[in-house]
Parts: sequence; C-alpha cells; structure tokens
Amino acid sequence: MKLAKNAIDVGIYTNQREEQLSFWQEQVGLPFEELLKVGGGSHQLRHGLNGSIFKMNHTRETLSHDDPTGYSELIIAKEGLAEPVKLVDHDGNPVQLVPPGWQGVDQIGLVLKVSSIASFQHFYREVLQIEEVTDLCFRWGSTLFFLEEAESTQRCSSIRGGLGYRYITVQVWQVDKEHQAFIDRGGQEAQAPVTLGSTARISFITDPDGNWIEISQRASLTGSIDAAT
Repeated sequence: MKLAKNAIDVGIYTNQREEQLSFWQEQVGLPFEELLKVGGGSHQLRHGLNGSIFKMNHTRETLSHDDPTGYSELIIAKEGLAEPVKLVDHDGNPVQLVPPGWQGVDQIGLVLKVSSIASFQHFYREVLQIEEVTDLCFRWGSTLFFLEEAESTQRCSSIRGGLGYRYITVQVWQVDKEHQAFIDRGGQEAQAPVTLGSTARISFITDPDGNWIEISQRASLTGSIDAAT
C-alpha cells in the first residue's frame, strides 16, 4: 500500500469517558486533538500518538470483554525514560511506555495474540506486503507489530462489539485502489469503501483472526476523497 501517513492509528471503544480521558492524557501523556461525532451515539476523542492518532471511541452502548480482538498491548516510545513502564487503563488495556529504541520501537508498537504465527507471517508478507523485521516482528510505516501465539483465541466478530483495542487505521492515497489490491492478493473484505461526508473515504478489511483494519483516504492528508481507482 502507498501510505499517505507513515504511521498506523489505533482505535479503542469504551464506556468510561472521563476515567479514560484522565488516564490517557495524564498518565500516558497523550495530547487531545479533536472530538468527532461518528454516529450511533458514539464520539471519537482523537489524541496525538507519536505521529499516529489514538482514537478513543466513547459509546452509550454497553460494551463487554466477550468479543476480544488480538490487539493485546500498545507500546509507546517516550523520551526521558530509563526503562519500560507498564500501565493498565480503566478497561484493562495494557500499555507500555518505553525508552525510544526499546526492541526497535521508536514510535509505537502493537502486540498481537494470534492463533497461528505462520498464518500471520503469510498475511503480513504476501497480503499486506509490509516489511519483515524478524519472524515475529513486522513494520508498517514506522509502526511495529509483534506476534505472540496465544494458547487459545476466538475470531473477532465486530469492530464495535466490545471493550478495548478494536482496530487499527492505515492512511492511504486511494482507498478503492488499495482495497481492491488487498482482495486480489487473497485478503478478506469486512466493509466495502464508503464516503463519510467531506472528511474521508474508508473501507475495512480483516486479518486471519478477524481483527479489523481500516483503510482511510482522509481529505486532510490527501486533498481529495474521490473514488477514483
């Protein structure tokens, strides 16, 4: 994929707006950027994340831990640290603040608990076609993905189906072109491209365990959200 931004965004869903805002702003240190109304009774509170965006989606719909994703931990490089600091937010989401360069993380990293290392290696190598750092680590833009095989996993069924880290977002120049290329390489479509007002054109795909990946053509980055392929 031709990236419009060299960093991957991270989205969570929560019912605890104020508690989570306090944690992520004060304990983690993320700067608030803007609030977006995203429909369905949800607000997206966007925060800066070392060049990525941390999307805190607050919803009135009652969420639970019954539909987990494989996105299990967020790693954030932070200046001034001598050693890693492990934290847990109010929904139980692990986050680790690390000195820049720790295990290669200069920006952010995501740990994925996966059902099959081999399946994800194939997915990252052949379907997403992103950089392989090691057998268990892949780089997409400046963001690292660390694979850990889980003792047991269940397929994620919905982007909004539960608490916690729910999806990631990659920013591209032409959603329709990249979405179709992904499918042509054997990828799984979750949602065909749609236009969101004058803000963005987006689609969704899924990885081998059903974890959601948003492909976004955002007007503020690309200057256009037309559907040209």
